[in-house]
Amino acid sequence: MNVNDYIGSDPKIMFGKPVLKGTRIPVELLLEKLAMGETIEQILLSYPKLKKESILACLLYATLVLKNEIISSAA
Repeated sequence: MNVNDYIGSDPKIMFGKPVLKGTRIPVELLLEKLAMGETIEQILLSYPKLKKESILACLLYATLVLKNEIISSAA
């Protein structure tokens, strides 16, 4: 999976925070929901236009950021 297919950053959208492409949904929001115990299925019910792969891309993105493999993400 290539996270750049799912996640982008644009200074004009959400102040440049990484978001799921084509949305204004920040990666951090989805990570927070998962950390608080929401399941992928519950998130998909709340955001019916999302796909499971998009949520998994958020997890991979966080992993890569922590590994310092992504410095910044451009749209």
